[in-house]
Amino acid sequence: MADRREHDLSGEVLRDVVVRGADLRGGGIADCRLRGVDLWNLEIHGELQNVVINGVDIAPLVEAELNRRDPERTAMRPETPDGFRRAWEILERRWAETLQRARAMTEARLHEPVGDEWSFIQTLRHLCFATDAWVGRMVLGDPSPWHPLDLPWDEAPGWEGIPWDRDARPSLDEVLVLRAGRQAMVREVVERLTQEQLDDTVTRTEPGWPQLEDFPVRECLLIVLNEEWEHRSYAERDLAALDD
Repeated sequence: MADRREHDLSGEVLRDVVVRGADLRGGGIADCRLRGVDLWNLEIHGELQNVVINGVDIAPLVEAELNRRDPERTAMRPETPDGFRRAWEILERRWAETLQRARAMTEARLHEPVGDEWSFIQTLRHLCFATDAWVGRMVLGDPSPWHPLDLPWDEAPGWEGIPWDRDARPSLDEVLVLRAGRQAMVREVVERLTQEQLDDTVTRTEPGWPQLEDFPVRECLLIVLNEEWEHRSYAERDLAALDD
């Protein structure tokens, strides 16, 4: 199987192309038409907008089903400071339950990836990175909030001055100390959050990542909520696999 990375097929016309057994990560598929194709045995995880299959936009249907399966998911798109406080309370409670489940396993298991996904400890490290990026840097204005154990996503381009040690094997307790500090940082931000702050924007142009101008504070916080929610779901899935 060929390993192709950073390919841009924008504007290409593809005919009679078969994609079988592929693993696509990162990137995106947008503004495309698929006609007369067979879609069998697909697993898709990502953001869906205007995904029309056989005349039906499936994105709202998927959202409704996910919310039906877990009604607390609807709290992850808050509009008000109180809504953000409630969302963070839910996340902290649910992550505490997940951590209790993880502590029943050996530390070696918590360093073990499931398939080619992150290990449980790598997942916690990634959440520290996400919090540093979107709260430490964007919301609080620290141009370089990074800890050596912060872990960007695998397809990230890499940046000078931002740590990215995928092979590090810190202890669970070491990572939990870092994680607790990052959770406390978010908790303090949302506890003090006002509607005026929530409706404001931030600009960060210093070297590093993210670099954005007039970016809504609400979107920064929503990204953190989404990262926390989705990665807890992945962690629960992977812990179940490790427990088999």
